[in-house]
Amino acid sequence: MLKAVILIGGPQKGTRFRPLSFEVPKPLFPVAGVPMIQHHIEACAQVPGMQEILLIGFYQPDEPLTQFLETAQQEFNLPIRYLQEFAPLGTGGGLYHFRDQILAGGPEAFFVLNADVCSDFPLNAMLDAHRRQRHPFLLLGTTANRTQSLNYGCIVENPQTHEVLHYVEKPSTFISDIINCGIYLFSPEALKPLRDVFQRNQQDRQLEDSPGLWPGAGTIRLEQDVFSALAGQGQIYVYLTDGIWSQIKSAGSALYASRLYLGRYEFTHPERLAKHTPGGPQIRGTHPAPTVNLRAPPQPPLPSEPGLVTSQELKSQSLPLPIQIWFGVFAPRASLLLLGNVYIHPTAKVAPSAVLGPNVSIGKGVTVGEGVRLRESIVLHGATLQEHTCVLHSIVGWGSTVGRWARVEGTANDPNPNDPRARMDSESLFKDGKLLPAITILGCRVRIPAEVLILNSIVLPHKELSRSFTNQIIL
Repeated sequence: MLKAVILIGGPQKGTRFRPLSFEVPKPLFPVAGVPMIQHHIEACAQVPGMQEILLIGFYQPDEPLTQFLETAQQEFNLPIRYLQEFAPLGTGGGLYHFRDQILAGGPEAFFVLNADVCSDFPLNAMLDAHRRQRHPFLLLGTTANRTQSLNYGCIVENPQTHEVLHYVEKPSTFISDIINCGIYLFSPEALKPLRDVFQRNQQDRQLEDSPGLWPGAGTIRLEQDVFSALAGQGQIYVYLTDGIWSQIKSAGSALYASRLYLGRYEFTHPERLAKHTPGGPQIRGTHPAPTVNLRAPPQPPLPSEPGLVTSQELKSQSLPLPIQIWFGVFAPRASLLLLGNVYIHPTAKVAPSAVLGPNVSIGKGVTVGEGVRLRESIVLHGATLQEHTCVLHSIVGWGSTVGRWARVEGTANDPNPNDPRARMDSESLFKDGKLLPAITILGCRVRIPAEVLILNSIVLPHKELSRSFTNQIIL
């Protein structure tokens, strides 16, 4: 018997996710078309022997969260419960506070997952490693480059046994290129060190003039209070993965996570990817079918904007009809897997002349007009993109409207593609008093007029703009 715990935090967290977190709890923000934590639940539900999934956090159990839990229970046929903390208790305090619920039924082990991570979740592989060599704590680790590793919990391991010898959370100097992914597998005995931390906090922090227990005694930080203290004592081990992984701390990282998940849908959820249909929108993906016979591109060189070529271009290049260019790769249209990395909600209305992709997610009730160009963007519930709108590297908020011939564009902050160990940088909005270029975010119910440019800007909810803006936060 197994269980899983997903740590969803609370409203005091996720400030870098604003203004998107004003409208919906961050764990429910749509990433690749589904709520962020649904990816976690899907992964947990696929583990044989999984009996229950618990969500622990400090959010109020409001209607969106309650409705999500009811829907998820029906879809995955698993008990999924939300346990609300009486105060923010840190990454380990909630585990100790709800220890009886976690251990009810006598689970062999339980997974612990941070809600704000994107991953392919190799839970079965972690379980196999745990069963081969049982220890209280098993951490999922991956690699980062020397500079970016300072932004994460760093792990020094024994390369033969994979025991964690040293753990430092966000060190000031380079420690190791192995970082903590925020995904764990704990044995029931892992709660004993949490009890020791709780008792020590109770002794150190109890106030004489405070009736009962001071809430601060229940705050436990897994990383600093447990992992750092127990490293090198034969209790903590690491399982390394080379799969996809990224933190989701900001809107820009949510857009990058959407790209990663959409790329995996081809193998995990092909039914979620939009397909080419007669009279439907043009969908540009990044993944040609495995069966395509690739050949060198002819002269003249490929056009700078990948997409469908015209019949005149085809004739001038002496290519057989029909043909399509997918990011510099020529292949006969009939041999392509007609799936782009685009998610379109069934209730969305998309004009046939719209061009979508790559990395586009279109939410419930969205309207996309004629001639719209969408790329590297998320369009949320109820938004409207009027005719010939261009939206690039942006998030369009719930119920927002972008006028005809308007352009909403941001700047991608992706990891260095030439460095396989590169990760998303911890984004700061400002540097030297200036707003840094980043993705453009339109909050809830923002109205953008026709024929304007919104570039590298953040627009707070319920704003009606009248002109163009560049590199600004519109309050």
